[in-house]
Amino acid sequence: MKPTAIVYTSNTGYTKQYAELLGKKTSLPVYELSKADKALPAKSSILYLGWLMAGNVQGYAKAAKRYQIEVVCGVGMGASGSQLEEVRKANQLPDSMPVFTLQGGFDMAKLHGIYKMMMTVMAKTVGKKLANKKDRTPDEDSMLELLLHGGNCVSEENLEAVLTWYEKAE
Repeated sequence: MKPTAIVYTSNTGYTKQYAELLGKKTSLPVYELSKADKALPAKSSILYLGWLMAGNVQGYAKAAKRYQIEVVCGVGMGASGSQLEEVRKANQLPDSMPVFTLQGGFDMAKLHGIYKMMMTVMAKTVGKKLANKKDRTPDEDSMLELLLHGGNCVSEENLEAVLTWYEKAE
C-alpha cells in the first residue's frame, strides 16, 4: 500500500532533511512524530523515518502503535543500504516490510547529554580501531571521516532506492 504521509523522528537534523527531501519528491505531507497526531488520524498509512542508535530506529515503536507503517527508513552514519539485516532484527520488522538505511551525518556539536557522552566514547574507540585498520573498505573510510571531522551526507542520490520503491508501490 502506498503511504499517504511521511512521519519522522530526528535528533540532529539529518533525518528531518531526508523527510523533507522525500516530501518534495513524492508530494507527500511531512510530519514530525511528536506533532503528527494532530494532523493524521490513527491507522494512517505512513512512510516512517527515524535516526539509528545501535540498529534501533528511534520512534518506530511509538509510530507503529498509532499508524500503519508501510516502509521504514533508518538514518545513521553507515553507508546507505548497509546494516539492513541488523535494523530489521533490532526492530523486529517483518520480512514483508521494505526497509532502507540512509547515511545521514555526524556533528558532535548537535549532540547533548547521554548521546554526546556515548558518541564521544564511540568516536574514540571506533575511530581508533578504524584508523589502525590497514585494509579499510570505502564504507569504513567514510565512517572514519565522519567520526574524525563530522559532515553531512544527506543527498537525493541516497534516496534512489526509497523513491524506486515508492514509484512501484500500489
